[in-house]
Parts: sequence; structure tokens; C-alpha cells
Amino acid sequence: MSAARAFDDLAAVAAPTLAPTTVSANETGPLKRDLVAGLEKGLAVIEAFDQERPRLTISEVAARTGLTRAAARRYLLTLTHLGFVSQDRKMFALTPKVLRLGQSYMHSARLPRIVEPELHKLAYALKEASSAGVLDGNDVICIAATSAGRVVSTTLQPGTRVPAYCSGVGRVLLAAMPQADSDAWIARQELSALTPHTITHAERLRLEISRVRSLGYACIDQELEMGLRTLAVPLKNYRGDVVAALNIIVHASRMSMDQMVEHCLPPLLQAQAHLRMLL
Repeated sequence: MSAARAFDDLAAVAAPTLAPTTVSANETGPLKRDLVAGLEKGLAVIEAFDQERPRLTISEVAARTGLTRAAARRYLLTLTHLGFVSQDRKMFALTPKVLRLGQSYMHSARLPRIVEPELHKLAYALKEASSAGVLDGNDVICIAATSAGRVVSTTLQPGTRVPAYCSGVGRVLLAAMPQADSDAWIARQELSALTPHTITHAERLRLEISRVRSLGYACIDQELEMGLRTLAVPLKNYRGDVVAALNIIVHASRMSMDQMVEHCLPPLLQAQAHLRMLL
């Protein structure tokens, strides 16, 4: 997901100015005057850096965030002063200090702390890798993971992001949405083929999500990464709200999709039931 798109998503929620608002108190969401536009833009600048573009110029940051070049320069200099960005002539890059932002969540959030023990128990009982994730815009973010001694994928670690449309966790979370919302989400996506098996047609993806909604679990057969099969179930809290999703990941050479459903689904459902009492 591009940082420019991430910024556009944020801008739809938070206005870039602190001008008086006409939103009534009865409507959901914060008032515009209560939002700090500078914080929004500063975070968008941090999000502009990714694996494909780890070093950026001022002009590139401006293009990726929708800021003017002058504004991008000020934000980059401020982040450099605070230690979150380093500068080498015309190029800027994030520093390890940015990891503090993610660590603050992992160390303080209730959800990963509750999920991790059950995740490890499940993974080591099955002797297969497992992870849990949440939906963030177009992507799924991993909040907890264990390999159980299996080397399966570089995406199996907390903080990694993968496209939601072709991941088991993503499809489970999309299926938890009202159908109108998931249809609208699909309509906004660019469905790229990450492997020859990836579903790239919107109508077929809608049908697959409807199937997941009916079954209560999602099967992904090498759509995200060749050689990987995943089985995912939603994680619900005591009120029945879906707050995350849990999956099992195996190498395709070790287990067929049918074998996964037979062997891994019952333990996944047991973990789901146990976590519902805790969430």
C-alpha cells in the first residue's frame, strides 16, 4: 500500500486544517476543531517510507503525501530534529527510533498480550506456524506470530503488512463486515496477482468472501505467496464483535487444503472459543 493512499485514507477522516466545523454533535466522529492536522501530516510523512523506497527526497515525500514541497521539508526537518529521520545530503530515511511507535503498541495493547499465549499453544500443538492480525485500511497487520520451529514466510512477524484481499486473516475480517461495506472495500482495491493463484476479479472475490461468511473460516491456497497455504478464523470478543483473526500457515508440500481443514480447523475453533471468553 502506498503512503499517498494511506494519507488519502487518513484525510478522509481528519481534515487538514483546524477550521470551525459544521458537523453536528449528534454525528459520529470527532469535531474538526478537535483534530491536530500537524500530527496527521507528520505521521503521513513517516508512512511515506517503505520497503520499495527506504530513502526519499523532499520532492518524493511531497508527492507521496500530498503535501507541498515546503511543508514536506518542514516536517522532514522536524522529524530529523526529533531523531525519527536521518538526512544524507538530499536523501532522508527513517531511523530505528521509529520502532518505538510500534513497540509502544505491542507493549501496552491488551489484544496481543491475550492472543499470544493461545497462539503459541496452538502452533506448538500442531507443530505449524500461526499468527494473528487486524485490518488496517487495505492491509492486514500482524500483531502476534510464532513459527513453531517452521521457516515458512518472512511475513510471519509482528508489524508486517500484507494485502487483505489475498490473505486468510484479511478475508475473514472482510467477511465480518456488512456485505455493503465489504463490497465497497473491494471496489476500492487494485487486485494485483501476487501469484498465479491470486484472485484478481472483483466479482469472484465477492463470492469468495460470501463463502467465508457462510463457512466461518477462510482457506487461502498459495494466493499470497507460492508454497503457502493458510486457514483462518475470526476472533470475537464476549459481545460477539470480531476484533482480529487467527490463522495456521503450512507449506503446500506438507499438507493439502482438505487436510488442513480436517487437521487444523478443530484446534483453531477451540482457540477461537477460548479467546472469546478472554477478549
